[in-house]
Amino acid sequence: MKGKKINSNTLLLIITIGLFFVMYVAGCVIYSSKGFGHLQTFLNILINNAGLLCVTCGMTCVMLTGGIDISVGSLIALDCMFLAVGMERWGMSAPLLCVLILIIGIAFGIVQGFCVGYLKIQPFIVTMAGMFFGRGMTAVISTDQVSISNEWFKSIANIKIELPFGSYVNEKTGALQIPFIRLTVVVALLVLIAVFIMLRYTKFGRSLYAVGGNEQSAVMMGLNVPLTKLKAYVLSSFLCSIGGICFCLNTMSGNVQQATGLEMDAIASSVIGGTLLTGGVGNVIGSFFGVLINGTISTLVKTNGKLLSSWSNIAVAALLCFFIVLQSVFAKLKEKK
Repeated sequence: MKGKKINSNTLLLIITIGLFFVMYVAGCVIYSSKGFGHLQTFLNILINNAGLLCVTCGMTCVMLTGGIDISVGSLIALDCMFLAVGMERWGMSAPLLCVLILIIGIAFGIVQGFCVGYLKIQPFIVTMAGMFFGRGMTAVISTDQVSISNEWFKSIANIKIELPFGSYVNEKTGALQIPFIRLTVVVALLVLIAVFIMLRYTKFGRSLYAVGGNEQSAVMMGLNVPLTKLKAYVLSSFLCSIGGICFCLNTMSGNVQQATGLEMDAIASSVIGGTLLTGGVGNVIGSFFGVLINGTISTLVKTNGKLLSSWSNIAVAALLCFFIVLQSVFAKLKEKK
């Protein structure tokens, strides 16, 4: 039994973590003259991908049940536009809007989860409808790019949490640079820890694995499969809304085209992190390193300065194919045993 766990889960996680460290160390060596080895470079990866990390945690939970959610990018865009227009044009308070965003996320998840769990409609079809609905509602609110100037929201976005280590002197300006993170990183890491504990130590977490591993066996065990799927999609959309607030704190604007393709980044991060597309295997620690790999690739391309940004998509696509092939190999080996 222990060998099976190593083959299907632990080994994929080890490969993911190893790949991240190899990529990051290589970047530190190759681009040492451009400051890639500074602690702030790593912290910037976390800052830029805080929203994606929240979304990926939710995506992992859905994929554990054997489902998928391609509506998350559109929901992020809807969240950002609702926040921007609500503050700048409707004069609503920022805290109230954040609460409403979370409620919208829960409602979004309930509708999609009900269709998948109780009406037994294919997750891809349901969430594709959600994707079109999210983009459409974003355009209904406004087709313009709306920048946020709300003082409370700006104060939250500008919070710097300085770290007591990793300081360095900027070679160009001679100023002391103190590494820092934003509040969004703290929120994303708290989400990661909460989902990790939920998956590992709660009945609901074990239910997600059971449903994705074998739905018929889960029914025979007495699990309420439709309700479990409903809860998974509600959790995904709720975490997506938290990610939407983090995303908006980074961009300080709302745009119809915002977060285009983010659902693919979340799926890729989950798969690279060891979550099986067929469900039943995966964890958010692997997904976390999948997000780091995604962010590291983008940072390497930007640091190079000569490569097109599309090369980061090509690299992620290659890694995604590699891990899908690995999953297939492990599945075949498991069948033989």
